[in-house]
Amino acid sequence: MTYSPGLASAFNDTKMRSSLHSPQSGMCSFCTADCIGPCELGLSAVLGAQAVYPTNTGNNQVASEKEYPYDYSHFNIAGRVFGAMGAPADNDQTGIFSVGLERTIGRRHPVKLALPITLPALVKLRYLDYFAGAAMAGVTCVIGEGSPSKDPALTYENGKITHFPHLGEIFDSFRRYDRGYGQIILQCNCEDDKQGLPEYAILKQGGRAIEFKFGQSAKGTQPVQRLSGYEEALAKQQAGLLIHPDPSDPAIIKLHEQGCAPNFYHYGRLPMWDEEYLLRRIESLREMGLENVYFKMTGYTPEDIERVLRLASAAEVDMVTFDGAGGGSGYSPCKMMNEFGYPTVALEAIVVNIARKLHGEGLTLPAIAMTGGFASEDQVFKALAFGAPYVTAVGLCRAAMAAATTAHNIGEAVAKGETPAHLKKYGEGMEVFWELPNLRALYGKEADHFPAGAIGVFSYLQKIANGLRHFGGLTRKFDVSLFDRSDLIPLTAEARRLLDNRW
Repeated sequence: MTYSPGLASAFNDTKMRSSLHSPQSGMCSFCTADCIGPCELGLSAVLGAQAVYPTNTGNNQVASEKEYPYDYSHFNIAGRVFGAMGAPADNDQTGIFSVGLERTIGRRHPVKLALPITLPALVKLRYLDYFAGAAMAGVTCVIGEGSPSKDPALTYENGKITHFPHLGEIFDSFRRYDRGYGQIILQCNCEDDKQGLPEYAILKQGGRAIEFKFGQSAKGTQPVQRLSGYEEALAKQQAGLLIHPDPSDPAIIKLHEQGCAPNFYHYGRLPMWDEEYLLRRIESLREMGLENVYFKMTGYTPEDIERVLRLASAAEVDMVTFDGAGGGSGYSPCKMMNEFGYPTVALEAIVVNIARKLHGEGLTLPAIAMTGGFASEDQVFKALAFGAPYVTAVGLCRAAMAAATTAHNIGEAVAKGETPAHLKKYGEGMEVFWELPNLRALYGKEADHFPAGAIGVFSYLQKIANGLRHFGGLTRKFDVSLFDRSDLIPLTAEARRLLDNRW
Protein backbone atom coordinates (compact mmCIF):
# COMPACT_ATOMS: atom_id res chain seq x y z
CA MET A 1 0.00 0.00 0.00
CA THR A 2 1.03 3.62 -0.38
CA TYR A 3 0.88 6.31 2.30
CA SER A 4 1.44 9.24 -0.06
CA PRO A 5 -1.44 11.00 -1.81
CA GLY A 6 -1.80 11.01 -5.58
CA LEU A 7 -0.63 13.88 -7.76
CA ALA A 8 -3.47 16.16 -6.69
CA SER A 9 -3.55 18.53 -3.75
CA ALA A 10 -5.37 21.37 -2.03
CA PHE A 11 -1.94 23.08 -2.02
CA ASN A 12 -2.49 24.06 -5.66
CA ASP A 13 -6.12 23.15 -6.48
CA THR A 14 -5.00 20.22 -8.62
CA LYS A 15 -7.24 17.22 -9.21
CA MET A 16 -6.99 13.73 -10.62
CA ARG A 17 -8.97 13.22 -13.82
CA SER A 18 -9.45 9.55 -12.93
CA SER A 19 -10.78 8.24 -9.63
CA LEU A 20 -8.03 5.61 -9.68
CA HIS A 21 -4.32 6.31 -9.57
CA SER A 22 -1.14 4.29 -9.71
CA PRO A 23 0.06 3.76 -6.12
CA GLN A 24 3.76 4.15 -6.92
CA SER A 25 3.76 7.15 -9.26
CA GLY A 26 0.64 8.88 -7.98
CA MET A 27 -0.47 9.41 -11.60
CA CYS A 28 -3.85 8.49 -13.00
CA SER A 29 -3.85 4.82 -13.86
CA PHE A 30 -4.22 5.81 -17.52
CA CYS A 31 -3.44 9.03 -19.37
CA THR A 32 -5.67 10.15 -22.23
CA ALA A 33 -4.54 11.95 -25.36
CA ASP A 34 -7.02 14.80 -24.78
CA CYS A 35 -6.12 15.55 -21.12
CA ILE A 36 -5.62 19.26 -20.33
CA GLY A 37 -3.65 18.49 -17.16
CA PRO A 38 -5.69 19.19 -13.99
CA CYS A 39 -3.13 17.23 -11.88
CA GLU A 40 0.26 18.27 -10.52
CA LEU A 41 1.99 17.04 -13.68
CA GLY A 42 -0.15 19.34 -15.79
CA LEU A 43 0.59 22.24 -13.47
CA SER A 44 4.33 21.57 -13.65
CA ALA A 45 4.12 21.51 -17.44
CA VAL A 46 3.03 25.16 -17.20
CA LEU A 47 4.82 26.53 -14.11
CA GLY A 48 8.01 24.47 -14.29
CA ALA A 49 10.33 24.89 -11.30
CA GLN A 50 7.84 26.99 -9.37
CA ALA A 51 5.37 24.09 -9.27
CA VAL A 52 7.50 22.70 -6.42
CA TYR A 53 5.71 25.21 -4.18
CA PRO A 54 2.04 25.62 -3.27
CA THR A 55 0.16 28.10 -5.44
CA ASN A 56 -2.43 28.78 -2.73
CA THR A 57 -0.04 30.18 -0.13
CA GLY A 58 -0.98 33.86 0.03
CA ASN A 59 -2.80 34.65 3.24
CA ASN A 60 -3.43 30.96 3.90
CA GLN A 61 -1.76 28.08 5.69
CA VAL A 62 -1.25 24.56 4.39
CA ALA A 63 -0.13 21.27 5.93
CA SER A 64 0.83 17.72 5.01
CA GLU A 65 -1.70 15.52 3.25
CA LYS A 66 0.24 12.28 3.74
CA GLU A 67 -1.04 9.42 5.89
CA TYR A 68 1.55 7.83 8.19
CA PRO A 69 1.67 4.23 9.43
CA TYR A 70 1.62 5.37 13.06
CA ASP A 71 0.70 8.38 15.14
CA TYR A 72 -0.66 9.17 18.60
CA SER A 73 -4.00 7.60 17.70
CA HIS A 74 -2.22 4.25 18.04
CA PHE A 75 -2.40 4.74 21.80
CA ASN A 76 -5.37 4.92 24.15
CA ILE A 77 -5.25 6.39 27.64
CA ALA A 78 -5.22 4.06 30.66
CA GLY A 79 -7.47 5.10 33.56
CA ARG A 80 -7.26 4.24 37.28
CA VAL A 81 -9.81 4.05 40.07
CA PHE A 82 -7.74 3.46 43.24
CA GLY A 83 -5.76 6.14 45.03
CA ALA A 84 -4.45 9.49 43.87
CA MET A 85 -1.03 10.82 42.94
CA GLY A 86 -0.16 14.43 43.63
CA ALA A 87 -3.24 15.10 45.78
CA PRO A 88 -5.17 13.54 48.67
CA ALA A 89 -7.18 10.43 47.77
CA ASP A 90 -10.36 12.14 48.92
CA ASN A 91 -12.99 12.99 46.36
CA ASP A 92 -14.31 15.82 48.53
CA GLN A 93 -10.93 17.53 48.23
CA THR A 94 -9.58 16.24 44.92
CA GLY A 95 -11.30 16.52 41.56
CA ILE A 96 -10.85 17.66 37.99
CA PHE A 97 -9.89 21.20 38.98
CA SER A 98 -7.19 19.83 41.30
CA VAL A 99 -5.03 18.80 38.33
CA GLY A 100 -2.04 21.14 38.21
CA LEU A 101 -0.96 22.14 34.71
CA GLU A 102 1.74 24.72 35.44
CA ARG A 103 5.32 24.12 34.35
CA THR A 104 8.51 26.14 34.72
CA ILE A 105 11.25 26.20 32.12
CA GLY A 106 14.52 28.08 31.94
CA ARG A 107 18.09 27.85 33.21
CA ARG A 108 19.23 31.37 34.10
CA HIS A 109 15.85 33.12 33.91
CA PRO A 110 12.90 30.84 34.75
CA VAL A 111 9.72 31.19 32.71
CA LYS A 112 6.41 30.00 34.20
CA LEU A 113 3.83 28.38 31.93
CA ALA A 114 0.19 28.30 33.02
CA LEU A 115 -0.26 25.32 30.69
CA PRO A 116 2.21 22.76 29.27
CA ILE A 117 1.80 24.43 25.88
CA THR A 118 3.84 26.55 23.51
CA LEU A 119 2.60 28.30 20.38
CA PRO A 120 5.32 27.71 17.73
CA ALA A 121 6.57 30.18 15.16
CA LEU A 122 4.00 32.15 13.19
CA VAL A 123 4.06 35.45 11.33
CA LYS A 124 1.06 35.31 9.00
CA LEU A 125 -2.73 35.45 9.17
CA ARG A 126 -3.91 36.74 12.60
CA TYR A 127 -0.46 36.59 14.14
CA LEU A 128 -0.94 39.55 16.50
CA ASP A 129 -4.06 37.87 17.91
CA TYR A 130 -2.09 34.62 18.16
CA PHE A 131 0.52 36.31 20.37
CA ALA A 132 -2.05 38.23 22.40
CA GLY A 133 -4.00 35.03 23.07
CA ALA A 134 -0.79 33.32 24.19
CA ALA A 135 -0.24 36.04 26.79
CA MET A 136 -3.82 35.72 28.03
CA ALA A 137 -3.48 31.95 28.33
CA GLY A 138 -0.03 32.22 29.95
CA VAL A 139 2.07 30.29 27.42
CA THR A 140 5.11 31.00 25.28
CA CYS A 141 4.75 32.01 21.64
CA VAL A 142 7.24 32.49 18.82
CA ILE A 143 7.48 35.16 16.13
CA GLY A 144 8.31 33.30 12.91
CA GLU A 145 11.50 33.56 10.90
CA GLY A 146 11.76 36.27 8.29
CA SER A 147 9.60 38.64 10.32
CA PRO A 148 11.32 41.79 8.96
CA SER A 149 9.65 41.13 5.59
CA LYS A 150 6.31 42.02 7.24
CA ASP A 151 7.31 45.65 7.71
CA PRO A 152 7.12 48.05 4.72
CA ALA A 153 9.11 50.58 6.80
CA LEU A 154 12.05 48.17 7.14
CA THR A 155 15.46 49.66 6.33
CA TYR A 156 18.96 48.21 6.02
CA GLU A 157 22.41 49.72 6.12
CA ASN A 158 25.37 47.66 4.95
CA GLY A 159 23.19 44.56 5.07
CA LYS A 160 22.12 45.13 8.69
CA ILE A 161 18.64 46.01 9.96
CA THR A 162 18.46 49.64 11.10
CA HIS A 163 14.70 50.24 11.28
CA PHE A 164 12.01 47.62 11.97
CA PRO A 165 9.26 49.44 13.89
CA HIS A 166 6.66 46.71 13.38
CA LEU A 167 8.67 44.47 15.68
CA GLY A 168 7.70 46.74 18.57
CA GLU A 169 4.03 46.32 17.67
CA ILE A 170 4.50 42.55 17.59
CA PHE A 171 6.18 42.50 21.01
CA ASP A 172 3.46 44.78 22.38
CA SER A 173 0.73 42.41 21.20
CA PHE A 174 1.97 40.02 23.91
CA ARG A 175 3.24 42.52 26.48
CA ARG A 176 -0.11 44.31 26.62
CA TYR A 177 -1.71 41.20 28.13
CA ASP A 178 1.30 39.70 29.94
CA ARG A 179 0.21 38.40 33.35
CA GLY A 180 3.49 36.87 34.49
CA TYR A 181 3.25 33.62 32.55
CA GLY A 182 4.75 32.70 29.21
CA GLN A 183 7.02 34.75 26.99
CA ILE A 184 7.19 36.10 23.46
CA ILE A 185 10.19 34.77 21.58
CA LEU A 186 11.75 36.03 18.35
CA GLN A 187 12.82 33.28 15.97
CA CYS A 188 15.97 33.81 13.92
CA ASN A 189 17.17 31.72 11.02
CA CYS A 190 20.70 32.16 9.74
CA GLU A 191 19.50 34.89 7.32
CA ASP A 192 17.90 36.88 10.16
CA ASP A 193 21.03 36.40 12.23
CA LYS A 194 23.27 37.61 9.40
CA GLN A 195 21.13 40.75 9.10
CA GLY A 196 21.57 41.61 12.78
CA LEU A 197 17.97 40.94 13.81
CA PRO A 198 18.91 39.68 17.32
CA GLU A 199 20.90 42.84 18.13
CA TYR A 200 18.16 45.08 16.80
CA ALA A 201 15.50 43.23 18.78
CA ILE A 202 17.45 43.35 22.05
CA LEU A 203 18.91 46.85 21.87
CA LYS A 204 16.13 48.70 20.05
CA GLN A 205 12.91 46.87 20.95
CA GLY A 206 13.62 45.32 24.34
CA GLY A 207 13.53 41.72 23.12
CA ARG A 208 14.49 39.22 25.82
CA ALA A 209 14.16 35.83 24.11
CA ILE A 210 15.57 34.44 20.85
CA GLU A 211 14.90 31.08 19.18
CA PHE A 212 17.62 29.94 16.78
CA LYS A 213 16.09 27.89 14.00
CA PHE A 214 17.76 24.73 12.71
CA GLY A 215 14.71 23.57 10.78
CA GLN A 216 11.04 22.63 10.89
CA SER A 217 9.19 19.55 9.72
CA ALA A 218 8.02 21.24 6.53
CA LYS A 219 11.07 23.35 5.87
CA GLY A 220 14.42 21.58 5.97
CA THR A 221 15.57 24.04 3.30
CA GLN A 222 14.69 27.68 2.93
CA PRO A 223 12.11 28.81 0.36
CA VAL A 224 12.85 29.97 -3.17
CA GLN A 225 10.84 32.88 -4.53
CA ARG A 226 10.61 33.80 -8.19
CA LEU A 227 11.32 37.50 -8.75
CA SER A 228 9.61 39.83 -11.18
CA GLY A 229 12.69 40.50 -13.30
CA TYR A 230 16.25 41.73 -13.54
CA GLU A 231 15.78 45.02 -11.69
CA GLU A 232 14.23 43.37 -8.63
CA ALA A 233 16.94 40.71 -8.67
CA LEU A 234 19.70 43.31 -8.69
CA ALA A 235 18.06 45.37 -5.93
CA LYS A 236 17.69 42.34 -3.67
CA GLN A 237 21.26 41.26 -4.31
CA GLN A 238 22.48 44.73 -3.34
CA ALA A 239 20.49 44.36 -0.10
CA GLY A 240 22.58 41.28 0.73
CA LEU A 241 20.19 38.52 -0.35
CA LEU A 242 21.15 35.43 -2.34
CA ILE A 243 19.97 35.58 -5.95
CA HIS A 244 20.16 32.92 -8.64
CA PRO A 245 21.43 33.38 -11.26
CA ASP A 246 23.82 36.17 -10.32
CA PRO A 247 22.46 39.41 -11.84
CA SER A 248 25.96 40.90 -11.62
CA ASP A 249 27.45 38.19 -13.83
CA PRO A 250 28.54 39.80 -17.16
CA ALA A 251 26.93 36.94 -19.08
CA ILE A 252 23.60 37.56 -17.33
CA ILE A 253 23.89 41.31 -17.87
CA LYS A 254 24.40 40.66 -21.57
CA LEU A 255 21.34 38.42 -21.71
CA HIS A 256 19.32 41.12 -19.93
CA GLU A 257 20.45 43.73 -22.46
CA GLN A 258 19.32 41.38 -25.25
CA GLY A 259 15.92 40.94 -23.59
CA CYS A 260 16.67 37.27 -22.91
CA ALA A 261 17.29 37.24 -19.16
CA PRO A 262 16.30 34.00 -17.41
CA ASN A 263 14.04 33.73 -14.38
CA PHE A 264 15.60 35.08 -11.19
CA TYR A 265 15.08 33.57 -7.75
CA HIS A 266 15.70 34.77 -4.24
CA TYR A 267 16.52 31.89 -1.91
CA GLY A 268 17.18 31.83 1.81
CA ARG A 269 20.49 30.61 3.10
CA LEU A 270 20.53 27.01 4.27
CA PRO A 271 20.79 26.57 8.04
CA MET A 272 24.41 25.53 8.53
CA TRP A 273 25.03 26.45 12.13
CA ASP A 274 28.34 25.79 13.84
CA GLU A 275 28.62 24.92 17.56
CA GLU A 276 31.54 27.24 18.28
CA TYR A 277 29.86 30.14 16.51
CA LEU A 278 26.56 29.64 18.33
CA LEU A 279 28.22 29.38 21.75
CA ARG A 280 30.02 32.68 21.13
CA ARG A 281 26.93 34.27 19.59
CA ILE A 282 24.64 33.33 22.47
CA GLU A 283 27.06 34.67 25.07
CA SER A 284 27.52 37.95 23.19
CA LEU A 285 23.73 38.40 22.99
CA ARG A 286 23.39 37.65 26.68
CA GLU A 287 25.87 40.44 27.36
CA MET A 288 23.52 42.75 25.41
CA GLY A 289 20.55 41.78 27.58
CA LEU A 290 19.22 38.52 26.15
CA GLU A 291 17.66 36.45 28.93
CA ASN A 292 16.25 33.30 27.35
CA VAL A 293 17.51 31.15 24.48
CA TYR A 294 15.51 28.58 22.54
CA PHE A 295 16.25 26.22 19.65
CA LYS A 296 13.87 24.96 16.93
CA MET A 297 14.82 21.58 15.49
CA THR A 298 13.23 19.01 13.23
CA GLY A 299 13.63 15.35 12.34
CA TYR A 300 17.08 15.46 10.84
CA THR A 301 19.34 12.46 11.49
CA PRO A 302 19.62 11.13 15.08
CA GLU A 303 23.26 12.27 15.03
CA ASP A 304 22.15 15.85 14.35
CA ILE A 305 19.45 15.62 17.02
CA GLU A 306 22.06 14.55 19.56
CA ARG A 307 24.43 17.34 18.51
CA VAL A 308 21.68 19.92 18.98
CA LEU A 309 20.83 18.62 22.47
CA ARG A 310 24.51 18.55 23.45
CA LEU A 311 24.90 22.12 22.19
CA ALA A 312 21.74 23.17 24.03
CA SER A 313 23.13 21.72 27.25
CA ALA A 314 26.49 23.46 26.81
CA ALA A 315 24.87 26.80 25.97
CA GLU A 316 22.31 26.56 28.82
CA VAL A 317 19.45 26.80 26.33
CA ASP A 318 16.04 27.01 27.97
CA MET A 319 13.99 24.84 25.61
CA VAL A 320 14.39 22.94 22.34
CA THR A 321 11.28 22.42 20.22
CA PHE A 322 11.31 19.35 17.96
CA ASP A 323 8.96 19.46 14.99
CA GLY A 324 7.72 16.18 13.47
CA ALA A 325 6.20 15.27 10.13
CA GLY A 326 3.85 15.94 8.50
CA GLY A 327 4.69 19.50 8.16
CA GLY A 328 2.79 22.68 7.62
CA SER A 329 3.86 25.97 6.11
CA GLY A 330 2.96 28.45 3.46
CA TYR A 331 6.44 28.57 1.97
CA SER A 332 7.65 24.98 1.81
CA PRO A 333 7.87 22.68 -1.20
CA CYS A 334 4.72 20.58 -1.47
CA LYS A 335 6.59 17.28 -1.33
CA MET A 336 8.75 18.44 1.58
CA MET A 337 5.60 18.98 3.62
CA ASN A 338 4.51 15.44 2.81
CA GLU A 339 7.73 13.47 2.66
CA PHE A 340 10.35 15.01 4.98
CA GLY A 341 11.29 13.93 8.47
CA TYR A 342 10.12 11.51 11.12
CA PRO A 343 6.43 11.29 12.06
CA THR A 344 6.08 13.18 15.33
CA VAL A 345 5.62 10.13 17.58
CA ALA A 346 8.69 8.45 16.05
CA LEU A 347 10.72 11.65 16.42
CA GLU A 348 9.65 11.88 20.06
CA ALA A 349 10.85 8.30 20.62
CA ILE A 350 14.27 9.18 19.20
CA VAL A 351 14.51 12.45 21.16
CA VAL A 352 13.58 10.74 24.44
CA ASN A 353 16.14 7.98 23.93
CA ILE A 354 18.87 10.53 23.21
CA ALA A 355 17.79 12.66 26.18
CA ARG A 356 17.95 9.58 28.43
CA LYS A 357 21.47 8.83 27.17
CA LEU A 358 22.71 12.40 27.75
CA HIS A 359 21.07 12.57 31.17
CA GLY A 360 22.89 9.37 32.05
CA GLU A 361 26.16 11.11 31.16
CA GLY A 362 25.34 13.79 33.73
CA LEU A 363 24.40 16.57 31.29
CA THR A 364 21.83 19.14 32.34
CA LEU A 365 19.24 19.11 29.59
CA PRO A 366 16.98 21.90 28.35
CA ALA A 367 13.23 21.61 28.51
CA ILE A 368 11.91 19.83 25.43
CA ALA A 369 8.75 20.57 23.47
CA MET A 370 7.21 18.43 20.76
CA THR A 371 5.18 19.87 17.92
CA GLY A 372 3.85 18.69 14.58
CA GLY A 373 0.19 17.92 13.93
CA PHE A 374 -1.23 18.44 17.42
CA ALA A 375 -4.70 19.95 17.71
CA SER A 376 -6.58 18.29 20.58
CA GLU A 377 -6.11 17.55 24.27
CA ASP A 378 -5.87 13.77 23.87
CA GLN A 379 -2.89 14.22 21.55
CA VAL A 380 -1.27 16.65 23.99
CA PHE A 381 -1.75 14.24 26.89
CA LYS A 382 -0.29 11.32 24.94
CA ALA A 383 2.76 13.32 23.84
CA LEU A 384 3.44 14.49 27.41
CA ALA A 385 3.01 10.96 28.78
CA PHE A 386 5.09 9.36 26.01
CA GLY A 387 7.89 11.91 26.44
CA ALA A 388 8.09 11.85 30.24
CA PRO A 389 10.12 12.99 32.05
CA TYR A 390 11.93 14.95 29.34
CA VAL A 391 9.09 16.51 27.31
CA THR A 392 7.75 19.56 29.13
CA ALA A 393 5.39 21.09 26.59
CA VAL A 394 3.53 20.50 23.36
CA GLY A 395 3.36 22.96 20.49
CA LEU A 396 -0.03 23.90 19.01
CA CYS A 397 0.54 26.05 15.95
CA ARG A 398 -1.91 25.63 13.09
CA ALA A 399 -4.79 24.80 15.44
CA ALA A 400 -4.22 27.93 17.55
CA MET A 401 -3.82 29.97 14.36
CA ALA A 402 -7.16 28.61 13.12
CA ALA A 403 -8.75 29.59 16.44
CA ALA A 404 -7.45 33.15 16.04
CA THR A 405 -8.67 33.42 12.46
CA THR A 406 -12.14 31.96 12.96
CA ALA A 407 -12.74 33.87 16.19
CA HIS A 408 -11.76 37.10 14.43
CA ASN A 409 -14.25 36.36 11.65
CA ILE A 410 -16.96 35.51 14.19
CA GLY A 411 -16.20 38.72 16.09
CA GLU A 412 -16.60 40.78 12.94
CA ALA A 413 -19.93 39.11 12.21
CA VAL A 414 -21.12 39.72 15.78
CA ALA A 415 -20.14 43.40 15.54
CA LYS A 416 -22.38 43.73 12.48
CA GLY A 417 -25.26 42.10 14.32
CA GLU A 418 -24.86 39.01 12.18
CA THR A 419 -23.99 36.34 14.73
CA PRO A 420 -23.62 33.09 12.74
CA ALA A 421 -26.80 31.04 12.96
CA HIS A 422 -25.05 27.95 14.29
CA LEU A 423 -23.71 29.98 17.26
CA LYS A 424 -26.85 31.87 18.30
CA LYS A 425 -27.84 29.11 20.70
CA TYR A 426 -24.73 29.98 22.73
CA GLY A 427 -25.46 33.70 23.06
CA GLU A 428 -25.87 37.01 21.29
CA GLY A 429 -23.16 39.59 20.81
CA MET A 430 -19.75 39.01 22.38
CA GLU A 431 -21.35 36.81 25.03
CA VAL A 432 -21.17 34.09 22.42
CA PHE A 433 -17.57 33.72 23.68
CA TRP A 434 -18.13 31.70 26.84
CA GLU A 435 -14.63 32.31 28.21
CA LEU A 436 -15.22 36.07 28.54
CA PRO A 437 -16.12 35.81 32.26
CA ASN A 438 -12.76 34.13 32.93
CA LEU A 439 -10.96 36.87 31.02
CA ARG A 440 -12.85 39.52 33.04
CA ALA A 441 -11.73 37.75 36.21
CA LEU A 442 -8.11 38.11 35.03
CA TYR A 443 -8.21 41.58 33.44
CA GLY A 444 -11.41 43.31 34.55
CA LYS A 445 -14.16 44.75 32.36
CA GLU A 446 -11.63 45.84 29.73
CA ALA A 447 -11.68 42.22 28.55
CA ASP A 448 -14.96 43.04 26.82
CA HIS A 449 -12.91 45.03 24.29
CA PHE A 450 -10.13 42.49 23.66
CA PRO A 451 -9.62 41.40 20.04
CA ALA A 452 -11.96 38.55 19.18
CA GLY A 453 -9.10 36.61 17.57
CA ALA A 454 -7.10 36.72 20.80
CA ILE A 455 -10.16 35.68 22.80
CA GLY A 456 -10.45 32.75 20.40
CA VAL A 457 -6.90 31.60 21.10
CA PHE A 458 -7.44 31.92 24.86
CA SER A 459 -10.73 30.01 24.58
CA TYR A 460 -9.20 27.23 22.49
CA LEU A 461 -6.36 26.80 24.99
CA GLN A 462 -8.88 26.63 27.85
CA LYS A 463 -10.50 23.73 26.01
CA ILE A 464 -7.09 22.02 25.84
CA ALA A 465 -6.51 22.72 29.54
CA ASN A 466 -9.92 21.41 30.60
CA GLY A 467 -9.41 18.27 28.56
CA LEU A 468 -5.99 17.68 30.15
CA ARG A 469 -7.54 18.07 33.60
CA HIS A 470 -10.10 15.42 32.76
CA PHE A 471 -7.41 13.02 31.56
CA GLY A 472 -5.36 13.79 34.68
CA GLY A 473 -8.37 12.97 36.83
CA LEU A 474 -9.00 9.80 34.80
CA THR A 475 -5.46 8.55 35.46
CA ARG A 476 -5.64 9.80 39.09
CA LYS A 477 -2.56 11.95 38.44
CA PHE A 478 -3.16 15.44 39.73
CA ASP A 479 -0.10 17.15 38.33
CA VAL A 480 1.07 17.25 34.74
CA SER A 481 4.59 16.29 35.82
CA LEU A 482 3.25 12.86 36.84
CA PHE A 483 2.02 11.82 33.39
CA ASP A 484 4.16 8.99 31.97
CA ARG A 485 4.12 5.98 29.65
CA SER A 486 2.21 3.87 32.15
CA ASP A 487 -0.78 6.03 31.17
CA LEU A 488 -0.73 4.76 27.58
CA ILE A 489 -2.21 1.63 26.03
CA PRO A 490 -0.59 0.57 22.72
CA LEU A 491 -3.16 -0.48 20.15
CA THR A 492 -0.81 -1.76 17.43
CA ALA A 493 2.45 -3.65 17.19
CA GLU A 494 4.17 -0.45 16.03
CA ALA A 495 2.88 1.42 19.07
CA ARG A 496 4.12 -1.34 21.37
CA ARG A 497 7.60 -1.14 19.82
CA LEU A 498 7.65 2.62 20.29
CA LEU A 499 6.49 2.30 23.89
CA ASP A 500 9.13 -0.35 24.61
CA ASN A 501 11.98 1.77 23.18
CA ARG A 502 12.46 -0.60 20.27
CA TRP A 503 12.30 2.11 17.63
